[in-house]
Amino acid sequence: MRKKVYGLLLFTSLSSVAFFSIHCGNESKLPVSDTTSVAPSTYLNHADSVSYVGMNACKQCHASIYETFIQTGMGKSFDLTTKPKSSAKFDKHTTVYDKYLDFYYHPYWEGDSMKIMEFRLNGMDTIFKRIETVTYIIGSGQHTNSHINNTNGYLRQLPLTFYTQKGTWDLPPGFENGFNTRFNRKIGLECMSCHNSLPGLTEGSENKFSDVPNGISCERCHGPGSAHVKEKNAGHLIDTSKYIDYSIVNPGKLPIDLQFDVCQRCHLQGNAVLKDNKSFFDFKPGKKLSDYLTVFMPKYKDAEDEFIMASHADRLKMSECFIKSFSPTDASNKLHPYKQALTCVTCHNPHLSVKFTDKEVFNTSCQNCHSNQKNKTVCTEKEFARKKQSNNCVACHMPKSGAIDIPHVRVTDHYIRKPIASKEAKNVKQFIGLYAINDPNPKKGTIALAYIYQYEKFDFNPTYLDSAQKYLDDKTLANIEANFSSLVHLYFAKKEYAKILSYVSKLGETKILTSMLIKKSWDNKQAWTAYRIGEAYYTNSNFSVALKYYKKANELAISNPEFQNKLASTYSQLGNIQDAKNIFYDILKEDPTFVQAISNLGYICLLENNTKQAAILFNRALRLDPDYELALMNKAGLLIYGNNKKEAKKLIEKVLKMNPKNEKAKEIIKSL
Repeated sequence: MRKKVYGLLLFTSLSSVAFFSIHCGNESKLPVSDTTSVAPSTYLNHADSVSYVGMNACKQCHASIYETFIQTGMGKSFDLTTKPKSSAKFDKHTTVYDKYLDFYYHPYWEGDSMKIMEFRLNGMDTIFKRIETVTYIIGSGQHTNSHINNTNGYLRQLPLTFYTQKGTWDLPPGFENGFNTRFNRKIGLECMSCHNSLPGLTEGSENKFSDVPNGISCERCHGPGSAHVKEKNAGHLIDTSKYIDYSIVNPGKLPIDLQFDVCQRCHLQGNAVLKDNKSFFDFKPGKKLSDYLTVFMPKYKDAEDEFIMASHADRLKMSECFIKSFSPTDASNKLHPYKQALTCVTCHNPHLSVKFTDKEVFNTSCQNCHSNQKNKTVCTEKEFARKKQSNNCVACHMPKSGAIDIPHVRVTDHYIRKPIASKEAKNVKQFIGLYAINDPNPKKGTIALAYIYQYEKFDFNPTYLDSAQKYLDDKTLANIEANFSSLVHLYFAKKEYAKILSYVSKLGETKILTSMLIKKSWDNKQAWTAYRIGEAYYTNSNFSVALKYYKKANELAISNPEFQNKLASTYSQLGNIQDAKNIFYDILKEDPTFVQAISNLGYICLLENNTKQAAILFNRALRLDPDYELALMNKAGLLIYGNNKKEAKKLIEKVLKMNPKNEKAKEIIKSL
């Protein structure tokens, strides 16, 4: 996921030719309950007071299910890095090269610790090297192993993935074609809530976690279990062959649409937009997914053969088999409604790995409908021979194919249909629009956010922002207030900062700061709004007002180092050096690898005429990121101040090679 946080330059002079810059569990107590008094369809574990107990609690009564489940893709989805957990092949000569950023990557083991080394060559000489430790491996190994680093609770994805089907290392999905974020891709709650059990996210952060589970557990599909454990320990037993046990959700006994929502929560990957005041923590099995989030996908003309990896639910919904069998209310009063329709568990036993499921299980699911006289389906011997298959429905009607979002993988296409001839993908596709997969009538504001997210996260195409603008009314003061956060978000993405300032002027600073931007949330929505307004004022050189909004952003999201960094940069602009310095030190106590704060602290040292410490800090920043433009500029200025113009010129030339539009670098080159 790519999120753009704009840093603003602050230049000063230490001499006439030197320029420097600053970038900018205990169980919850439950009321005594009697399942016989619970209203039908009311699950005890939907209550906010019910807590998660973990798989080991489930294991005590469901040992056999536990033993098979931990071998599934879900059970093996996420864990600490160990040699048994890794599916990768390691060779001392294995390297992956990113031609866009000119970095090489090499994975290796150092004892029981897995490392990823990033390096750069000049001929045969290594001129840069950075090594990071792999804390977690994400992925069961069926398709991939990706790698995550934990620095004081801040989780970031590392720039190397092993693709198990091809047995090859490469850049992770989304890091290709010049978008390599190196060691800076945040692993936030949206990612973690599907690839793992629900984690402990630190309030006011984007990617800092106090607790990280090791794999998707039983409660991701059944809901939190403390009420169930309490009921069973109290001797409240239910004959589940005849009745529903309302102390915990059994997805197989849910109405068909709600059962489908359990799977769709994670197997409906796309552009997720949360409903107002909801978070990725809130959905629980047995509830309606569209009450919590809406998932959008881009639609292209004549591109129905292309799909993303985790689009199983969307593709299945396109199938005639599903369409003809699905009736949300049909058989909702029966103990096992799914038997009346085609759902995920018609073919998949979530407690058993697909690796250990015989293909006849899937064929039988097909033949249960297609072997009767009305729906009789006959595949001739000639067809089998041509396809080189032997009575394999899935191979013909759900063929494996490459996913458009994940390289080097082949996955089963869940769009069930007659075999079609493969056709060449078009390089240029006609975009039709975003469509909501799980909500037929999304609100205008939700659609607007979907287009903004599509631009920010997936495709920097400005037409998405133009589309978003059409769904956000700003004709009246009431419109502006109702859509305020989204309007600020939109025009921040467009870099039309004057528009943001006009909205602020109409609503009034006091109202915005004291009654509109006051709520903390897991997605830090209002904190981001305050930050974006601060950026608009900062860009307009109104630093004193910008400071108010950066303070508000930090008040609402105290563990976001980007917000802290910008607050400190603004203090520096206003001459409050000590407060700026204290914040930069606080950032680095939390995250010693935060390059912007290291470089900015070096700038503070320059203001204090401590050139020796400034040099140490600039070099420290460049050991983490040799292409960090502001650190290169600062170091060049320091070299000029020390009369080492030759080395300074090399750094400025490097800056101009990376960014030919850097006007300050052009000025320095002329002066040299």
